[in-house]
Amino acid sequence: MVNDHTNDPQTVDESLLGGLKWRCIGPPRGGRVVAVAGDPDELGTFYFGACAGGVWKTEDAGTYWENVSDGFFGTASVGAIAVSESDPNVIYAGTGEACIRGDVTHGDGVYRSTDRGRTWKNLGLGDTRHISRVRIHPDNPDIAYVAALGHAFGPNTERGIFRTADGGATWESVLFKSENAGAADLALDPSNPRILYAAIWQARRNFWSMTSGGPDSGLWRSTNGGDTWTEITDNPGLPDGLKGRIGVAVSPAKPGRLWATIEAEDCGIYRSDDYGDNWELVSDERDLQGRPWYYQHIFADSQDADTVWILNYSAWKSIDGGATFSQVSTPHGDNHDLWIDPKNPRRMIEGNDGGACVSLNGGDSWSTIYNQMTSQFYHVATDDRYPYRVLGTQQDNSAISVPSRTNIGAIPWSDCYPVGSSESGYIVVDPRDPDVVISGAIGSSPGGGGNMLRYDHKTGQVRIITVWPEAYTGWGAKDWKYRFQWTYPIQFSPHDPTVLHATGNVVFRSTDQGSNWEPISPDLTRNDVTKMEPSGGPITKDTSAAEMYGTIFSFVESSHEAGVYWAGSDDGLVHLSRDGGANWNPITPMQLPEWSMINMIELSPHDPATAYLSATLYKLDDNRPLLYKTDNYGDSWIEITSGIPEYDFTRCIREDTVRRGLLYCGTETSAYVSFDDGGEWQPLRANMPVVPVYDMQVKGTDLIAATHGRSFWILDDLEQLRQMTTDVTSDTFKLFKPRTTVRSAASFGGSKPAPGKSYQLGLGSNVTFTESDTPEGARELKFLDAGSNPPSGPVFAYFLREESAEGQEVVLTVSDGAGETIRTFSSNKPENEEENDKPRERRVPANAGVNRFVWDTRYGPARHVPGDKTTEDRLRGPLAPPGNYSVSVTVGGEIQTESFEIVKDPRVPATTDDFKAQFDLLIEIRDRLSEVHDSINTIRGLKRQADEWTRRTRDHSAADAVSSAASSLKDKLSAIEEELIQTEYRGARDRLNLPTKLNVKLAEITNVVAAADFAPPQQARDVMVDVGSRIAPHIERLTEVVNTDAAEFENLVHELELPAIVADPTP
Repeated sequence: MVNDHTNDPQTVDESLLGGLKWRCIGPPRGGRVVAVAGDPDELGTFYFGACAGGVWKTEDAGTYWENVSDGFFGTASVGAIAVSESDPNVIYAGTGEACIRGDVTHGDGVYRSTDRGRTWKNLGLGDTRHISRVRIHPDNPDIAYVAALGHAFGPNTERGIFRTADGGATWESVLFKSENAGAADLALDPSNPRILYAAIWQARRNFWSMTSGGPDSGLWRSTNGGDTWTEITDNPGLPDGLKGRIGVAVSPAKPGRLWATIEAEDCGIYRSDDYGDNWELVSDERDLQGRPWYYQHIFADSQDADTVWILNYSAWKSIDGGATFSQVSTPHGDNHDLWIDPKNPRRMIEGNDGGACVSLNGGDSWSTIYNQMTSQFYHVATDDRYPYRVLGTQQDNSAISVPSRTNIGAIPWSDCYPVGSSESGYIVVDPRDPDVVISGAIGSSPGGGGNMLRYDHKTGQVRIITVWPEAYTGWGAKDWKYRFQWTYPIQFSPHDPTVLHATGNVVFRSTDQGSNWEPISPDLTRNDVTKMEPSGGPITKDTSAAEMYGTIFSFVESSHEAGVYWAGSDDGLVHLSRDGGANWNPITPMQLPEWSMINMIELSPHDPATAYLSATLYKLDDNRPLLYKTDNYGDSWIEITSGIPEYDFTRCIREDTVRRGLLYCGTETSAYVSFDDGGEWQPLRANMPVVPVYDMQVKGTDLIAATHGRSFWILDDLEQLRQMTTDVTSDTFKLFKPRTTVRSAASFGGSKPAPGKSYQLGLGSNVTFTESDTPEGARELKFLDAGSNPPSGPVFAYFLREESAEGQEVVLTVSDGAGETIRTFSSNKPENEEENDKPRERRVPANAGVNRFVWDTRYGPARHVPGDKTTEDRLRGPLAPPGNYSVSVTVGGEIQTESFEIVKDPRVPATTDDFKAQFDLLIEIRDRLSEVHDSINTIRGLKRQADEWTRRTRDHSAADAVSSAASSLKDKLSAIEEELIQTEYRGARDRLNLPTKLNVKLAEITNVVAAADFAPPQQARDVMVDVGSRIAPHIERLTEVVNTDAAEFENLVHELELPAIVADPTP
């Protein structure tokens, strides 16, 4: 893209960005699903396509879902999915949903999998943008049909019905009506797959209107597999006049029977029993026809010809041929897609605005939607607690608060909570009280136009504080007193926390949290009344405020100067006031295309005159990115889009709060970073999936992304980005300075590793995960129904050039503030690692590019006894106390060192003395336990050698003497060993069956002392002294046995001129 910067762009090597890692924090609450399918053979296997989150698969009937399209799809939206009945390995997915509401996102064609979703290949049809249905020939998976709506925001020719006969290698357009109409549905007769029915829909969206219906809408039939088509729109019995969206379904149970739900003046449910030649209106019930542009979904039962389903606000079912319908409860409203098993109609999957749910009993009960990380957020806010909470308004649901981390190792749904019914708008937290949340709630709350809510978590009460609470449903924007967009801005003043701003077509101010409002600006839009008619039509109006136009879409008060306001409208104007709203000056960038929506204005935290602006034109069918910068209060602007693909339109832009000119951008498919103030952009998505990124926020050293389809994501360590420069890769290696780490006592109790899924035990939550080991021996968890916590300790990041990563050892050393070594880690694999059951030491990665190593903040463990299972979970060393530390990385003789700090959790009351007392006692216990284990290892080593010499002298003349001496020595050693360790322990059954011995008694004190950030209780010290006093005599006795009995045995062996026995404590 064009870029007006005059300086040479400054980019960093892409290998520096490859080591970054985002984490999803949830919430695990599903977003909109308009595409579902089931495997006809594997009864627990189903698929759904999220409207902005890819393809997901379950193998246990919806208990858990995993994404299977990440890494393959170029866009996030899935509008259709189908599984081949003849070969369920074959799956087709059409991208871009065709339920074209205001937040609809486009697709990039058709994908196919031939291995049940493990891998995918793009098959083309990229310019279809929005695909409503895919049908596969029941006997040949290489024959498939695609119903493409086409561009939602403009005309195009790649729309209608497409057919492939070679598995998607080539496509043929077999039905095209016009550049303004595409296919909204497609039905294939399973009893005769030559017969197809296609619903053609003339529809269009833009910023200010949505139209559904026109002369090009209609119903078509083919009887030869799509070779030719006949229009049957006006066949006898069908309604006259303009048609809108049509849904069509063929009954598998009765040849010739088909159903249609038709948007028309005489809307209703129609049935034909002669392949569409003649029709009968069977129901004109208005509840079945709500928001026809958004629904019109109809499905025939696979076994009963008289059973038919209608999905819209609710799910409806008729068992009498459509004469009557009864409502079927589903876990969420706004229902869109239904797959019914061809052989068992009680087995089904349904998609709605809250996710996908499976039923195995015909819809009597459904699987949960609280296990899907597909939430769609518009904006993000945080509070200032520790750990901070992340808040947002979720489309088709409520506003929600999600913790950025928890004390239990994961972020389950139980730790999230709603903060009002808001689904649509901005959300802000009261700077004085984090329990008070203000949010926009158009579409999901009563209270008139421009709904706004005030939620107080202390009481759970919600106040409606709408600026002008007059109901305007059914009216056009020109009739509203004030115009509020679906996601209108709300902001507390950064200078006075009692001042709250909100914007309609004018800026409003409240000093009492919404009890009173006053306008402080004139209309700051174009106020073009020709774009303010009621939305919808020409058949059905739809005035939800999603198409409200002529509004202020972005607003911010300067953090540098009180009363300096910047405002951007959805119709392409930017204004600035520098006197508290008394006067407003137009500062719209000259380069900005007319009618652009000003998505976001970001004011630099470093300079009061500098601002950044992101805009979009996608609702005028123009997907180019639009980013601008001013450094003189808007007197002039420059475009800053170089590096962002021309098709990836820009949603948001933010500047780093520490490093000036370090910018972050969210687009419709990705995230980007610029190191030179917008001169050049580079991908920042890393492991985050392809997804629309609607908003971002810099929070300390974290970058939070509000995605519109995959919940919230956090990039934990911005310090790496802040230290990246163009010359980093010129060095042999580079160690980045670690960020300050909050000491975490978080625990995670999971079931023992086993094939398949594992489960968190206790702690009042239920978290499910899979576990794997990294090549360096780290434990890696993938949560299936919960968000992920940040790393449990300092993250050490270092860059290695390719030549440095080839065969050279990397050594990482952590030291305390006095320079004493705490731990040393190497990239080399220890010798005999596989044969030795010693607790495996993690290795540091040594790959070309950026490597990350997480220190668990612990000192080294106690020495172990090979084979001992009684203390395996009690050997860990103590957590490092708060203080100053350093990390060194050595590569090829070169060393780099950086300092860092560990600080205490601000919620805990422990003092420096408390931490020291805890640490000192834990070290004392660890060292004493090591001494005990050394003694046990010495005993077992001596016993092994005594047995070996007995064996070797079996045929010697002194065999009896050696055997007798060995037996005596072993008896004395065993007597000591059996006091120190339980020698009969064989497995978990014995944990409660056999008496606890001294090593476990000693090790168990560790759990008491280390349970929390607190000074050790006196009783723990007392037990330590008591157990220690019981251990001491056995250690002393062992010394005697080694010095006398073992020495005598050694002399005996020596006299036989045999090699000496060795007392070796090394396991």
